[in-house]
Amino acid sequence: MISNEQITHIAKLARLRVEPENVAKTAGELESILVYVTKLQELDTEGVPELAHGDGLSNVFRADVANGCDQDERSRVIAAFPHREGNLLEVPAVFQDRTE
Repeated sequence: MISNEQITHIAKLARLRVEPENVAKTAGELESILVYVTKLQELDTEGVPELAHGDGLSNVFRADVANGCDQDERSRVIAAFPHREGNLLEVPAVFQDRTE
């Protein structure tokens, strides 16, 4: 059985927030997952090739193509942008606590 302390520790390592009232429920769910994984490990997979991908190997992404706009539209976008310096637009940081 997985203890509440172990769930709290695992959640911290995985950077997951588990509310105190949900720790026991999460322990039960994780225990259930581990029982299922143990059951899967009992399967005889000798001679079964590894599965690299469960679906067809086709690219579903579009080509990465830059689409320009006319000068008038570009000027309107730059003028309407709240934080800018010349033609440079300032956007919120993607990563927090970044020093560079």
